[in-house]
Amino acid sequence: MKTSIDSPFPVLGVAAWSGTGKTTLLAQVLPRLRAHGLEVGVIKHAHHSFDIDKPGKDSYQLRQAGAAPMLIASRQRFALMQETPGQAEPDLSKLLAMMVPHQPDLVIVEGFKAWPIPKLVLYREGIGDPSIVSNEWVQAVATIGPAPLALSATVAHLNLDDIEAVTQWVISWVNDQSRTVVF
Repeated sequence: MKTSIDSPFPVLGVAAWSGTGKTTLLAQVLPRLRAHGLEVGVIKHAHHSFDIDKPGKDSYQLRQAGAAPMLIASRQRFALMQETPGQAEPDLSKLLAMMVPHQPDLVIVEGFKAWPIPKLVLYREGIGDPSIVSNEWVQAVATIGPAPLALSATVAHLNLDDIEAVTQWVISWVNDQSRTVVF
């Protein structure tokens, strides 16, 4: 399935209602994908204001003074911070463009439920609207027990607690996107 976003790498959304366990699942799946040779970038959507910088630090002071963007780097990592006042929601296309120089094999997008990208949907009974599993972009649904609604024949049904099965599905999905994963 083609993404509505032009991208040189596969983009897979992991969508679910808050409290379903998106981050918990990804924290278990990512090391397994890396063990299979995949370089995976992640873009996480936050529904609230956040700050990765600390008051009193030089980078914080420079950003508060108007540096836009502010990039801080060391031998271990770098962080690029950009203020986005007045922006209603982040533009996923622009965020994906920032991933291009890193040449990932896959970018997983956590959140961004409304964006038209292929999705692995997580669903737990009693959390959120079950219709999340029936979006046209859904490629797989991971649940505990049966899916809350009938799934299309083309949608894989996975056990949310079977991390290895979820990992294997992601690898298979990436391979189906005309990419080769080395085992």
